[in-house]
Amino acid sequence: MILLPAIDIKDKTCVRLLRGDYATAAKVADSPLGTARRFEKAGARWLHMVDLDGAKNRRPVNADVFREIAGGTGLSTELGGGIRDRETIEFYLEMGISRVILGSAALQNPALVKEAARAYGERIAVGIDALDGFAAADGWLASSKVHYIDLAKAMEESGVKTIIYTDIGRDGTLGGANLEELGKIAEAVSCNIIASGGVRDLRDITALRELGLYGAICGKSLYQGTLDLREALAEAET
Repeated sequence: MILLPAIDIKDKTCVRLLRGDYATAAKVADSPLGTARRFEKAGARWLHMVDLDGAKNRRPVNADVFREIAGGTGLSTELGGGIRDRETIEFYLEMGISRVILGSAALQNPALVKEAARAYGERIAVGIDALDGFAAADGWLASSKVHYIDLAKAMEESGVKTIIYTDIGRDGTLGGANLEELGKIAEAVSCNIIASGGVRDLRDITALRELGLYGAICGKSLYQGTLDLREALAEAET
């Protein structure tokens, strides 16, 4: 299982949110590039990045930050937030981002997802963010009546190879990963599943690995010190 430390950017600053609430944004590091380099030095091979301003404004906002990280580290990077059209996808891929994450587009423009998956293959991932089992969009500000399993199956049919599943209710809480829902989505589709939301400590990493997932994202746990990145990487790759 691959482990992806997370960098969420708001106003060009590394922050963490609680359950996706922008009002709870708290600065967790001084330098996005410096933070990425620390993760790389600890042994990380992948980095998960989110443009929080972009997700809210439906367009790229912090592209300069992501360009600096992609060019200033040897990390493979995946990026989501504000990616709503083919031009933005190409913009980020040409910048050096390894994998682009389509989130709201999965609900609002499935034709774009299918087109992108056909054109770019494994460089396209879909982020499914759900609250009480139903998918959300627009930086988690808009809810839907689409069940996360139904959306995952539709994305699989569109040719998507990787799905990042986030339980919004657990994100930023350090309350533990939602193993039940992650197990269900992994069983329902053949896509690579990356877990996001709630990871607290090494026990979560072990449990996620034992589910047979492709990857896991760690954010607040790293910044607050409840999870050591070197230990987590070793456990994930066991």
